[in-house]
Amino acid sequence: MTTLVITHEVDDVEHWRSSTRREDYFGPLGITARTFVDPEMPNRVGLIVECPSLEAFQEAMQDQGAADSMKFDGVRPETLRMLVEA
Repeated sequence: MTTLVITHEVDDVEHWRSSTRREDYFGPLGITARTFVDPEMPNRVGLIVECPSLEAFQEAMQDQGAADSMKFDGVRPETLRMLVEA
């Protein structure tokens, strides 16, 4: 199991928090996420992601389903940053 820390900005934090699109897309792939909100920057959010491997996550992110989910959730892809547990 691989643990990732991911941050990015979103258009609407409440919409992002209440959306089930992450779970709908990533859940069947064995990928789970805990969500966080930056209290000092209201549109920056974060996730702790547990996934089978970094490769599995990267492959999932290349799929159109990931792009569609991010767009629906208002994710600003250019702000995405990822850290891999060392």
